[in-house]
Amino acid sequence: MKKLTLILFAALVVSTAAGAQNRADRQQLDNPGSFSMILLGDPQTYTKYDINQPIFELCTAWIADNLEQLKIKAVLCTGDLTEQNENLALNRRMLNQTSREMYGWASHCFERLDNKVPYIICPGNHEYGYKHSENGHTHYPEYFPFERNSCWRDILVSSFPGRDGAMTMENAAFEFNDEHWGGMLVICSEFAPRDEVLEWALNLCNDKKYKDYKVIFLTHSLLRQKTAAYTDNEKYAISPRNWGQGVWDKLLKPAPNIVLAICGHTGVPGGTGKVEDDYIQSTAYRCDKNAAGRDVHQMMFNVQTLGGGWEGNGGDGWLRILEFCPDGKTIKVKTYSPLFGISPLTKHLAHRTAPYDQFEMVVR
Repeated sequence: MKKLTLILFAALVVSTAAGAQNRADRQQLDNPGSFSMILLGDPQTYTKYDINQPIFELCTAWIADNLEQLKIKAVLCTGDLTEQNENLALNRRMLNQTSREMYGWASHCFERLDNKVPYIICPGNHEYGYKHSENGHTHYPEYFPFERNSCWRDILVSSFPGRDGAMTMENAAFEFNDEHWGGMLVICSEFAPRDEVLEWALNLCNDKKYKDYKVIFLTHSLLRQKTAAYTDNEKYAISPRNWGQGVWDKLLKPAPNIVLAICGHTGVPGGTGKVEDDYIQSTAYRCDKNAAGRDVHQMMFNVQTLGGGWEGNGGDGWLRILEFCPDGKTIKVKTYSPLFGISPLTKHLAHRTAPYDQFEMVVR
């Protein structure tokens, strides 16, 4: 009996050690009372080339591996899961995957998170039309139906029909609660949202149930890279529509409780050969007062041209860790790459600490 006990104890030690594998660059929250949300920038350059696809899966696998470590409540994605919504003819100068293959890989990567954590995706311009948002047709709902992730079941509180009239996850609102932050609402929208979508979101913000909630709005097109000017008059035929300026005028400014808006979409190579300039051209931030005099933080994060430009590796694994501190008002932003962090040889490259990549936002 004593021998059997020793064997069982040894097996337990081995099992525990295997589960507690030392990480090359294990991430930590600054405050143990915080929770986090993870932000994924546009993944289209990961999915459009088969050789890049494992990098995106590494990102979602890393998230799944850190759910408890970083107390992750949600994963946010700025859209553009594909390069083209519906295309078979392969333009080898810019991709080697069909639209179905790109959607399939994006879906596969998010399977890492199904039934473990809610992820919230705002479809981008590349999820509509054929190649270039020529219309409102999208295959997005086929790959991301409500039923696929049980974590949505108890937090989805409202949705609004997509452009084809079907009730999908394109326009949806999710409720979260935290002992320090109280009630929170995350609302995502279709690309270039129609007036009725913005009206639906505004009505939610003004609803008596949510008027005291802190609201995060997730949409694809809002800010331009570097300058943080609002997008306007973009060359897409999809209609009716609102670009960034319309989103501000019709939703962000009049809503009393939207404290943070997040987007992707814009972002270009720096063109100087300096990595820092590439990073600057893939981010943007601004803060404006809404009609009630409250700060509305607005942040653009897009990785699609990082790691080698338009036809590079997809984004070098960059993502953002948004730490919601227990003071109930401070959000710390950190930019991190599990691709670099996974190896001791490259972990010194895994953190971007320039002011545009590591900063704090205070919700007032």
